[in-house]
Amino acid sequence: MAASWRLGCDPRLLRYLVGFPGCRSVGLVKGALGWSVSRGAYWRWFHSTQWLRGDPIKILMPSLSPTMEEGNVVKWLKKEGEAVSAGDALCEIETDKAVVTLDASDDGILAKIVVEEGSKNIRLGSLIGLIVEEGEDWKHVEIPKDVGPPPPVSKPSEPRPSPEPQISIPVKKEHIPGTLRFRLSPAARNILEKHSLDASQGTATGPRGIFTKEDALRLVQLKQTGKITESRPTPAPAATPTAPSPLQTTAGPSYPRPMIPPVSTPGQPSAVGTFTEIPASNIRRVIAKRLTESKSTVPHAYATADCDLGAVLKVRQDLVKDDIKVSVNDFIIKAAAVTLKQMPDVNVSWDGEGPKQLPFIDISVAVATDKGLLTPIIKDAAAKGIQEIADSVKALSKKARDGKLLPEEYQGGSFSISNLGMFGIDEFTAVINPPQACILAVGRFRPVLKLTEDEEGNAKLQQRQLITVTMSSDSRVVDDELATRFLKSFKANLENPIRLA
Repeated sequence: MAASWRLGCDPRLLRYLVGFPGCRSVGLVKGALGWSVSRGAYWRWFHSTQWLRGDPIKILMPSLSPTMEEGNVVKWLKKEGEAVSAGDALCEIETDKAVVTLDASDDGILAKIVVEEGSKNIRLGSLIGLIVEEGEDWKHVEIPKDVGPPPPVSKPSEPRPSPEPQISIPVKKEHIPGTLRFRLSPAARNILEKHSLDASQGTATGPRGIFTKEDALRLVQLKQTGKITESRPTPAPAATPTAPSPLQTTAGPSYPRPMIPPVSTPGQPSAVGTFTEIPASNIRRVIAKRLTESKSTVPHAYATADCDLGAVLKVRQDLVKDDIKVSVNDFIIKAAAVTLKQMPDVNVSWDGEGPKQLPFIDISVAVATDKGLLTPIIKDAAAKGIQEIADSVKALSKKARDGKLLPEEYQGGSFSISNLGMFGIDEFTAVINPPQACILAVGRFRPVLKLTEDEEGNAKLQQRQLITVTMSSDSRVVDDELATRFLKSFKANLENPIRLA
């Protein structure tokens, strides 16, 4: 590693180096060519100064995925003062998709960890560590002051509006302590204002404590008979807060509604109506954003079909005898890939302006993890065998749950499959993963009695193992007719596993 060196222009240093008179105190000796600096004194003096030093290598928060805006430092794999080589793992960074290992790009010594492990929401380009060249004093490295995240985009200054004439606004009447508060119906409010009466002089008999028109008319009759006098509430002078009277504590509407939600106190038992805030990871924030965009911008259409798994289950049992373990979901992935190869019009995406047919068949498989739903990709699934697909799904699912997926293992894909059959779900609909155009939701296979005919035409009940699949499709590129034909071909391929070979 080549380090850039800087030599300060202090006059004293120049006099020492060129051998001006008066420099014997730092170890100058006289030779044939005049005064020169002895090697030992020069080395000790030169390294005791701050004029010669190497620029540290800055470790910045990298962009590890196209949609990443900030990252979390999960764990540092090297300690301060520890030597590192190019390619060594420095730390683990949590992106918006997975936990990725950040490797060193140069040799040297990890001099300073600027951002401690566990720190969250570190913006791209922020300084997280420093590396110095071997032999340098790593304990006294200085943190550059000119390195930091890019400044936020400042809004253009808006011109101040010209002063406008003041408009008198009627002051809203405030509730006077010691009086009852009622929810007035519009008719009751008009009657009370017309006759200068207050609702606190009467009783609310309406549903949910509403002061109705009849209650207001009853007050008018009492006023006409002289049983009550005209009353208009007047603002009371400000007074020091006192203990509430019994009337204040007991009076009120039948169904009180809090003006503000209750607030919980950290470290204290939760109050009634409070909640506990759960911090969201980068992965969950991105998933929430993409799902919202998908449902609000993509016109979803749905088509459902039942498939008979009798032949698939028989083939699976034969493979188990040969010690080949595959799942029903592996057959479904293969059947979807073969169907996409037969119908390339479905293997498309929407790029914002129009459909785009994809030259590859990569199946994204939804995997549930503690941090959210991830979709690792089975590359070129149509060309893979059932056992190869099974091995890929197992390996990628484990990496997804461990947070070790690489960006190329989850970015892209042309078609998605989400299977909730192992959770006992019969059928459901899934949200499309843009820019993909389709996602197949798979339920559990279940025994169903169906009425069939034998070779002689006699009707009989026969048990079948059926599975329900629902395809969500982007109507802009895959209309209902095309989606129906796709499900028909998919069903034929799945019910005849020999086609998947």
